[in-house]
Amino acid sequence: MNKSIWLLSTIAIVYLFVACETPPSESTASLKTATTSLSAPTSSLVSPFTNSTNTLDKYWYQGKGELNVYSLEQNRYQDIHPGEALLVFVTEDFLTDRQVKNDRYESANSTPILKMNGITRFTTGLYDYSIMTSVFTPVKTRDFPRTLKVTHSAQDWCGQVFSQINLKGEEYQYQQFSYFESEGDDQKNASANLLEEELMNRIRMDYQRLPVGEDLKFIPGLTFLRLKHKPYQTYTATASLKDYEGADFTGEKLKAYVLEYPEFQRTLTIVFSSVAPFYIEGWLDSYPSVFDGKMRTTKALRSNTVLLDYWSKNANTTANAELREQLNWR
Repeated sequence: MNKSIWLLSTIAIVYLFVACETPPSESTASLKTATTSLSAPTSSLVSPFTNSTNTLDKYWYQGKGELNVYSLEQNRYQDIHPGEALLVFVTEDFLTDRQVKNDRYESANSTPILKMNGITRFTTGLYDYSIMTSVFTPVKTRDFPRTLKVTHSAQDWCGQVFSQINLKGEEYQYQQFSYFESEGDDQKNASANLLEEELMNRIRMDYQRLPVGEDLKFIPGLTFLRLKHKPYQTYTATASLKDYEGADFTGEKLKAYVLEYPEFQRTLTIVFSSVAPFYIEGWLDSYPSVFDGKMRTTKALRSNTVLLDYWSKNANTTANAELREQLNWR
Protein backbone atom coordinates (compact mmCIF):
# COMPACT_ATOMS: atom_id res chain seq x y z
CA MET A 1 0.00 0.00 0.00
CA ASN A 2 1.24 3.50 -0.79
CA LYS A 3 2.70 4.88 2.46
CA SER A 4 1.10 8.30 2.07
CA ILE A 5 -2.38 6.77 1.63
CA TRP A 6 -1.82 4.53 4.65
CA LEU A 7 -0.73 7.54 6.73
CA LEU A 8 -3.79 9.61 5.74
CA SER A 9 -6.11 6.70 6.53
CA THR A 10 -4.54 6.23 9.95
CA ILE A 11 -4.85 9.94 10.78
CA ALA A 12 -8.52 9.95 9.74
CA ILE A 13 -9.33 6.96 11.95
CA VAL A 14 -7.51 8.46 14.95
CA TYR A 15 -9.34 11.76 14.45
CA LEU A 16 -12.69 9.98 14.33
CA PHE A 17 -12.16 8.22 17.64
CA VAL A 18 -10.86 11.36 19.34
CA ALA A 19 -13.76 13.47 18.07
CA CYS A 20 -16.34 11.03 19.46
CA GLU A 21 -15.71 12.32 22.94
CA THR A 22 -16.74 10.29 25.92
CA PRO A 23 -19.33 11.84 28.22
CA PRO A 24 -18.00 13.98 31.08
CA SER A 25 -17.51 12.45 34.51
CA GLU A 26 -20.98 13.45 35.70
CA SER A 27 -22.43 10.70 33.49
CA THR A 28 -19.92 7.96 34.27
CA ALA A 29 -22.27 5.57 35.98
CA SER A 30 -22.36 1.88 35.22
CA LEU A 31 -25.00 0.35 32.95
CA LYS A 32 -28.42 1.29 34.27
CA THR A 33 -31.65 -0.57 33.75
CA ALA A 34 -33.63 0.16 36.91
CA THR A 35 -36.09 3.05 37.00
CA THR A 36 -34.85 6.14 38.82
CA SER A 37 -37.36 8.72 40.07
CA LEU A 38 -35.94 12.23 39.64
CA SER A 39 -38.84 14.08 41.18
CA ALA A 40 -42.00 12.93 42.88
CA PRO A 41 -45.30 13.36 41.03
CA THR A 42 -47.27 16.36 42.20
CA SER A 43 -51.03 16.45 41.85
CA SER A 44 -50.96 20.27 41.83
CA LEU A 45 -48.66 20.37 38.81
CA VAL A 46 -50.68 22.38 36.28
CA SER A 47 -49.86 22.83 32.62
CA PRO A 48 -49.99 26.44 31.39
CA PHE A 49 -51.95 25.12 28.41
CA THR A 50 -54.81 23.65 30.48
CA ASN A 51 -57.13 26.60 29.80
CA SER A 52 -56.09 27.16 26.22
CA THR A 53 -59.12 27.51 23.98
CA ASN A 54 -57.30 27.69 20.65
CA THR A 55 -58.04 25.01 18.06
CA LEU A 56 -56.20 24.54 14.79
CA ASP A 57 -57.97 26.15 11.84
CA LYS A 58 -58.67 24.67 8.41
CA TYR A 59 -55.10 25.40 7.27
CA TRP A 60 -54.05 22.29 9.17
CA TYR A 61 -56.80 20.04 7.80
CA GLN A 62 -56.19 20.09 4.06
CA GLY A 63 -54.78 16.59 3.91
CA LYS A 64 -51.24 17.99 3.65
CA GLY A 65 -48.18 18.53 5.77
CA GLU A 66 -46.14 21.71 6.11
CA LEU A 67 -42.46 21.30 5.16
CA ASN A 68 -40.02 23.99 6.33
CA VAL A 69 -36.36 24.01 5.29
CA TYR A 70 -33.73 25.95 7.24
CA SER A 71 -30.12 26.81 6.58
CA LEU A 72 -28.13 25.74 9.63
CA GLU A 73 -24.98 26.77 11.47
CA GLN A 74 -24.45 24.18 14.23
CA ASN A 75 -22.38 24.60 17.39
CA ARG A 76 -20.42 21.37 17.93
CA TYR A 77 -17.01 20.53 19.43
CA GLN A 78 -14.94 23.71 18.96
CA ASP A 79 -16.48 25.08 15.74
CA ILE A 80 -19.61 26.19 13.91
CA HIS A 81 -20.53 23.61 11.25
CA PRO A 82 -22.68 24.08 8.12
CA GLY A 83 -25.84 22.01 7.79
CA GLU A 84 -29.55 22.01 7.14
CA ALA A 85 -32.72 21.47 9.15
CA LEU A 86 -36.25 20.43 8.26
CA LEU A 87 -39.39 20.92 10.34
CA VAL A 88 -42.45 18.94 9.26
CA PHE A 89 -45.76 19.88 10.89
CA VAL A 90 -48.78 17.68 10.25
CA THR A 91 -52.02 16.72 12.01
CA GLU A 92 -53.04 13.14 12.67
CA ASP A 93 -55.07 11.03 15.09
CA PHE A 94 -53.23 9.53 18.03
CA LEU A 95 -54.06 6.76 20.49
CA THR A 96 -53.81 8.17 23.99
CA ASP A 97 -53.34 4.85 25.77
CA ARG A 98 -50.77 3.23 23.48
CA GLN A 99 -49.33 6.59 22.38
CA VAL A 100 -48.98 5.66 18.72
CA LYS A 101 -50.63 6.85 15.52
CA ASN A 102 -54.21 5.66 15.09
CA ASP A 103 -53.95 3.48 11.99
CA ARG A 104 -56.94 1.17 12.32
CA TYR A 105 -59.58 3.34 14.02
CA GLU A 106 -60.71 0.47 16.21
CA SER A 107 -60.23 2.25 19.54
CA ALA A 108 -62.15 5.08 21.15
CA ASN A 109 -58.97 6.25 22.93
CA SER A 110 -58.01 8.62 20.15
CA THR A 111 -57.42 12.36 19.90
CA PRO A 112 -56.18 14.73 17.18
CA ILE A 113 -52.62 15.94 17.58
CA LEU A 114 -50.15 18.27 15.94
CA LYS A 115 -46.99 16.32 15.17
CA MET A 116 -43.63 17.91 14.52
CA ASN A 117 -40.84 15.92 12.90
CA GLY A 118 -37.57 17.83 13.16
CA ILE A 119 -34.51 16.69 11.22
CA THR A 120 -31.05 18.20 11.65
CA ARG A 121 -28.07 17.26 9.49
CA PHE A 122 -24.57 18.70 9.64
CA THR A 123 -20.97 17.71 9.00
CA THR A 124 -18.17 18.00 11.55
CA GLY A 125 -14.94 17.92 9.58
CA LEU A 126 -14.80 14.41 8.12
CA TYR A 127 -18.03 12.86 9.35
CA ASP A 128 -21.75 13.55 9.52
CA TYR A 129 -24.48 13.92 12.13
CA SER A 130 -28.16 13.18 11.55
CA ILE A 131 -30.63 13.94 14.34
CA MET A 132 -34.40 13.48 14.33
CA THR A 133 -36.99 14.51 16.91
CA SER A 134 -40.74 13.79 16.83
CA VAL A 135 -43.17 15.60 19.14
CA PHE A 136 -46.83 14.61 19.60
CA THR A 137 -49.00 17.36 21.12
CA PRO A 138 -52.82 17.05 21.47
CA VAL A 139 -54.92 19.74 19.85
CA LYS A 140 -57.71 19.47 22.45
CA THR A 141 -55.70 21.03 25.24
CA ARG A 142 -58.56 21.15 27.73
CA ASP A 143 -58.74 17.36 27.61
CA PHE A 144 -55.01 16.76 27.14
CA PRO A 145 -53.00 19.79 28.31
CA ARG A 146 -49.61 18.04 28.09
CA THR A 147 -47.61 16.73 25.17
CA LEU A 148 -48.01 12.94 25.14
CA LYS A 149 -44.79 11.72 23.58
CA VAL A 150 -41.36 12.69 22.26
CA THR A 151 -38.94 10.46 20.36
CA HIS A 152 -35.34 11.32 19.52
CA SER A 153 -32.54 9.62 17.63
CA ALA A 154 -28.99 10.76 16.89
CA GLN A 155 -26.62 9.09 14.48
CA ASP A 156 -23.01 9.84 13.60
CA TRP A 157 -20.08 7.75 12.44
CA CYS A 158 -19.35 6.71 16.03
CA GLY A 159 -22.75 5.14 16.70
CA GLN A 160 -26.33 5.99 17.55
CA VAL A 161 -28.55 6.85 20.50
CA PHE A 162 -32.34 6.55 20.80
CA SER A 163 -34.46 8.25 23.47
CA GLN A 164 -38.19 8.39 24.18
CA ILE A 165 -40.41 10.36 26.56
CA ASN A 166 -43.94 9.17 27.39
CA LEU A 167 -46.52 10.86 29.58
CA LYS A 168 -47.55 8.50 32.38
CA GLY A 169 -50.01 10.18 34.75
CA GLU A 170 -48.21 13.11 36.37
CA GLU A 171 -44.77 12.01 35.19
CA TYR A 172 -42.75 11.86 32.02
CA GLN A 173 -41.12 8.47 31.65
CA TYR A 174 -37.77 8.60 29.87
CA GLN A 175 -35.91 5.77 28.18
CA GLN A 176 -32.50 5.96 26.53
CA PHE A 177 -30.44 3.42 24.60
CA SER A 178 -26.88 4.57 24.02
CA TYR A 179 -23.69 3.13 22.54
CA PHE A 180 -21.66 4.75 25.36
CA GLU A 181 -20.78 2.29 28.13
CA SER A 182 -21.10 5.05 30.74
CA GLU A 183 -24.66 5.81 29.63
CA GLY A 184 -25.91 2.42 28.53
CA ASP A 185 -29.63 1.60 28.72
CA ASP A 186 -31.34 4.02 31.07
CA GLN A 187 -34.86 4.66 32.35
CA LYS A 188 -35.94 7.56 34.55
CA ASN A 189 -39.07 9.41 35.58
CA ALA A 190 -39.49 13.15 36.04
CA SER A 191 -42.52 15.23 36.98
CA ALA A 192 -44.53 16.28 33.93
CA ASN A 193 -43.08 19.76 33.73
CA LEU A 194 -42.73 21.77 30.54
CA LEU A 195 -40.87 20.17 27.66
CA GLU A 196 -38.59 22.34 25.57
CA GLU A 197 -39.37 19.97 22.71
CA GLU A 198 -43.04 21.03 22.64
CA LEU A 199 -42.46 24.77 22.29
CA MET A 200 -42.69 24.90 18.51
CA ASN A 201 -45.96 22.97 18.49
CA ARG A 202 -47.31 25.33 21.15
CA ILE A 203 -46.30 28.34 19.07
CA ARG A 204 -48.20 26.98 16.08
CA MET A 205 -51.27 26.29 18.25
CA ASP A 206 -51.51 29.16 20.77
CA TYR A 207 -48.31 31.14 21.28
CA GLN A 208 -49.96 33.57 23.69
CA ARG A 209 -50.16 30.75 26.26
CA LEU A 210 -46.39 30.23 26.31
CA PRO A 211 -45.13 30.34 29.90
CA VAL A 212 -43.12 33.41 30.89
CA GLY A 213 -41.36 34.41 34.09
CA GLU A 214 -38.59 33.23 36.37
CA ASP A 215 -37.99 29.94 38.16
CA LEU A 216 -39.83 27.92 35.52
CA LYS A 217 -39.30 24.16 35.44
CA PHE A 218 -38.29 22.81 32.03
CA ILE A 219 -36.96 19.55 30.70
CA PRO A 220 -34.41 20.71 28.08
CA GLY A 221 -34.45 19.53 24.48
CA LEU A 222 -33.05 16.06 23.92
CA THR A 223 -30.73 17.28 21.18
CA PHE A 224 -29.06 19.70 23.58
CA LEU A 225 -28.81 17.05 26.32
CA ARG A 226 -27.38 14.61 23.77
CA LEU A 227 -24.71 16.92 22.35
CA LYS A 228 -23.68 18.16 25.80
CA HIS A 229 -23.99 14.76 27.53
CA LYS A 230 -26.20 16.25 30.25
CA PRO A 231 -28.60 14.12 32.32
CA TYR A 232 -32.32 14.03 31.64
CA GLN A 233 -34.09 15.90 34.45
CA THR A 234 -35.94 19.12 35.24
CA TYR A 235 -33.90 22.33 35.20
CA THR A 236 -34.73 25.90 36.21
CA ALA A 237 -35.20 28.41 33.41
CA THR A 238 -36.36 31.97 32.76
CA ALA A 239 -38.62 32.71 29.80
CA SER A 240 -39.85 35.84 28.04
CA LEU A 241 -42.03 36.62 25.02
CA LYS A 242 -41.39 39.86 23.16
CA ASP A 243 -41.26 41.56 19.79
CA TYR A 244 -38.25 40.47 17.78
CA GLU A 245 -35.85 43.39 17.25
CA GLY A 246 -32.80 41.67 15.76
CA ALA A 247 -31.48 41.57 12.21
CA ASP A 248 -31.02 37.83 11.60
CA PHE A 249 -34.66 37.06 10.76
CA THR A 250 -37.20 38.64 8.45
CA GLY A 251 -40.95 38.15 8.37
CA GLU A 252 -44.30 39.59 9.32
CA LYS A 253 -44.79 40.88 12.89
CA LEU A 254 -42.08 38.69 14.39
CA LYS A 255 -42.02 37.56 18.00
CA ALA A 256 -39.18 36.03 19.98
CA TYR A 257 -39.58 33.47 22.73
CA VAL A 258 -36.41 33.48 24.82
CA LEU A 259 -35.56 30.64 27.19
CA GLU A 260 -32.54 30.95 29.48
CA TYR A 261 -30.93 28.16 31.52
CA PRO A 262 -28.48 29.66 34.05
CA GLU A 263 -26.99 26.25 34.87
CA PHE A 264 -25.88 25.77 31.25
CA GLN A 265 -25.11 29.42 30.43
CA ARG A 266 -27.53 28.76 27.60
CA THR A 267 -30.01 31.02 25.80
CA LEU A 268 -32.47 29.59 23.28
CA THR A 269 -34.40 32.08 21.12
CA ILE A 270 -37.23 30.89 18.86
CA VAL A 271 -38.34 33.53 16.34
CA PHE A 272 -41.78 33.22 14.74
CA SER A 273 -44.50 35.16 12.99
CA SER A 274 -47.36 36.33 15.19
CA VAL A 275 -49.67 36.10 12.16
CA ALA A 276 -51.42 32.77 11.43
CA PRO A 277 -50.27 30.12 10.68
CA PHE A 278 -47.38 31.34 12.90
CA TYR A 279 -44.40 30.21 10.84
CA ILE A 280 -41.25 29.32 12.76
CA GLU A 281 -38.71 31.65 11.14
CA GLY A 282 -35.78 30.06 12.92
CA TRP A 283 -33.86 29.82 16.16
CA LEU A 284 -30.66 30.85 17.93
CA ASP A 285 -29.12 28.56 20.55
CA SER A 286 -26.11 29.96 22.44
CA TYR A 287 -24.02 27.94 24.90
CA PRO A 288 -20.36 27.10 25.60
CA SER A 289 -18.91 24.63 23.09
CA VAL A 290 -18.15 21.21 24.51
CA PHE A 291 -14.40 21.12 23.75
CA ASP A 292 -13.04 24.59 24.50
CA GLY A 293 -15.86 26.18 26.54
CA LYS A 294 -16.16 29.20 24.24
CA MET A 295 -19.61 30.67 23.71
CA ARG A 296 -20.95 29.89 20.24
CA THR A 297 -24.40 30.09 18.67
CA THR A 298 -26.34 27.62 16.57
CA LYS A 299 -28.42 29.51 14.00
CA ALA A 300 -31.27 28.23 11.79
CA LEU A 301 -32.94 30.47 9.18
CA ARG A 302 -36.09 29.49 7.28
CA SER A 303 -35.41 29.44 3.53
CA ASN A 304 -38.46 27.66 2.10
CA THR A 305 -41.91 26.36 3.04
CA VAL A 306 -44.14 24.00 1.05
CA LEU A 307 -47.58 22.61 1.92
CA LEU A 308 -47.73 19.13 0.44
CA ASP A 309 -49.06 15.58 0.84
CA TYR A 310 -45.44 14.48 0.88
CA TRP A 311 -46.19 10.88 1.95
CA SER A 312 -47.68 10.21 -1.50
CA LYS A 313 -44.64 11.52 -3.38
CA ASN A 314 -42.50 8.40 -3.17
CA ALA A 315 -41.96 7.48 -6.83
CA ASN A 316 -38.77 8.26 -8.76
CA THR A 317 -40.47 10.70 -11.12
CA THR A 318 -39.40 13.98 -12.67
CA ALA A 319 -42.27 15.72 -10.90
CA ASN A 320 -41.11 14.53 -7.48
CA ALA A 321 -37.50 15.46 -8.25
CA GLU A 322 -38.68 18.96 -9.13
CA LEU A 323 -40.61 19.19 -5.85
CA ARG A 324 -37.48 18.25 -3.91
CA GLU A 325 -35.52 20.86 -5.84
CA GLN A 326 -38.22 23.42 -5.09
CA LEU A 327 -37.95 22.60 -1.41
CA ASN A 328 -34.14 22.88 -1.68
CA TRP A 329 -33.57 19.84 0.53
CA ARG A 330 -30.44 17.87 -0.34
